[in-house]
Amino acid sequence: MAAKIPATVVTGFLGAGKTTLIRHMLANANGKRIALIINEFGDLGVDGDILKGCGDETCTEDDIMELSNGCICCTVADDFIPTMQKLLARENKPDHIVIETSGLALPQPLVRAFNWPEISTKVTVDGVITVVDGKAVDEGVFAHNVAAVDAQRKLDENLDHETPLSELFEDQIACADMIVVNKADLLGEAQADALVAKLKAEARGGVQVVRASHGALPVDVLLGQGIGSEADMTGRDEVHHGHHHHDDDHDHDHDHDGDHHDHDHDDFESFVVSRDEVSDPKAFAAQVSDVIRAHGILRLKGFVAVTGKPMRLTVQAVGPRVDHYFDQPFGANPRETRLVVIGQAGLDRAAIEAALQA
Repeated sequence: MAAKIPATVVTGFLGAGKTTLIRHMLANANGKRIALIINEFGDLGVDGDILKGCGDETCTEDDIMELSNGCICCTVADDFIPTMQKLLARENKPDHIVIETSGLALPQPLVRAFNWPEISTKVTVDGVITVVDGKAVDEGVFAHNVAAVDAQRKLDENLDHETPLSELFEDQIACADMIVVNKADLLGEAQADALVAKLKAEARGGVQVVRASHGALPVDVLLGQGIGSEADMTGRDEVHHGHHHHDDDHDHDHDHDGDHHDHDHDDFESFVVSRDEVSDPKAFAAQVSDVIRAHGILRLKGFVAVTGKPMRLTVQAVGPRVDHYFDQPFGANPRETRLVVIGQAGLDRAAIEAALQA
């Protein structure tokens, strides 16, 4: 059976920087064909126009679909599922789907919709990314322009949950696989560190909290998380249950940037670590996980030579979750272990190398 197409859900309030993050992602897609589903409505459907100007061969105008019937979590059955079916029925299928929710949407009903039989065999949630306005959250207001968020609420006739912003924020954090603290450049170093620590404490275990300026994050940090969020809703559910979603009206079995800033990528770094063969893959995977936790590494991937095995061991880690499997014989290639480490700038390279080579 063909592998499922990964879909990334990007959530966060109006003004947090979701569109900027996505534009940057498209501009640096490295040949990945990305399809976009944008959920804005009323007079706020401008995001579609901005993104349609991206003119990138990895994301043509046909690859952008706009859901303009209001809040995505309230119109899952009528709007989102048919749009996904249309996208998945294409001959030239995308490599990755990115869904930008409206600022008022709850991510949970959307993630659960990936279990609907119409689409569950063809697509999976690669990860939920919650973008927060670092400065606004630090000041306790969640959104830079609360009046604009309220205006957005009034425009949406389909919105059927009257959730206070603070509760909606908690729901977005509860569902996240990665939290992006955007506009981190507007905070002092100590303020940014304190906010990252606070959000980490509020999120589920193992959720990565990264800081960004102008939404600039490397594509291989954002995409390829491989989490399958829809299959594991534990701890993700809405913190507040005052939402009247119409999921039950449908007979479904639910159980089953244009802005380029030269300094952007200075916020991240990557380097390669080489080492001798390892004798025990399982023990090495545990060692990798420990090093990742100790140093706050975002991604680690590469190939490992295992003593006495002709096959090379592939290691891929997103945060502390480490996958490893034998993929192909080394053949004519040299038997070497090479691991690429990716993280926020300031990693202690010498300590990481020593720990991975131990």
